[in-house]
Amino acid sequence: MILFPAIDLKDGQCVRLKLGDMDQATVFNDNPAAQAKAFEDQGFEYLHVVDLNGAFAGESVNGAAVEAILGATKNPVQLGGGIRTLAHIESWLAKGITRVILGTVAVRDPELVREACRQFPGKVAVGIDAKGGHVAVEGWAETSELTAVDLAKRFEDAGVSAIIYTDIDRDGVLKGLNIPSTLELAAAVSIPVIASGGLASIEDIKRLLQPDCAILEGAISGRALYDGRLDPAEAMALIRAARETKA
Repeated sequence: MILFPAIDLKDGQCVRLKLGDMDQATVFNDNPAAQAKAFEDQGFEYLHVVDLNGAFAGESVNGAAVEAILGATKNPVQLGGGIRTLAHIESWLAKGITRVILGTVAVRDPELVREACRQFPGKVAVGIDAKGGHVAVEGWAETSELTAVDLAKRFEDAGVSAIIYTDIDRDGVLKGLNIPSTLELAAAVSIPVIASGGLASIEDIKRLLQPDCAILEGAISGRALYDGRLDPAEAMALIRAARETKA
């Protein structure tokens, strides 16, 4: 299992939103690059970055902050938020992003996702953000008729490298991950699934290391890491021990 620490960018700063509301943003660090290096120093092996302004604008807004992050860490970085064209994808991959996350465009233009997977194999993930079980788009400002499972199945044969599944109703409020819905999605498709939204404590990590969660690629943690509810050393020690046991 991979534990992805999250850096959500709003106006060039590291923030966490409550329930996806841009007006309920808490600033945790005004230096995203330093935060990325801190996560690397804490033993994390991968980084999850979202351009929140970009998700609403439909284009990269915090590009300078993302580039600073890339310069500050050796860890692979996956990036989402405002990536809506093949040119956007190509540009970010050329700058060193390991994997792009396509969200709104996966609903609006699924053929673009398929083409991106063909052109950039292994480099494209799909972000599925759900509110009440239905997919939200445009920075979570709009809810579609699609269910998360329906959307995921559209890309079953497309070559998508992962699905990042976020339960918006839990995001930023430390209620714990929605394990049942995440496992339901993971069981419905062969694409690896990453859990997101609500990870609150070491108990969530222990739950993710149970046998039924072995089908998940990993999980994303944000607020719990920033406010100290989740100790990085303890979390990574549990994950390493679980890997060693499997080996």
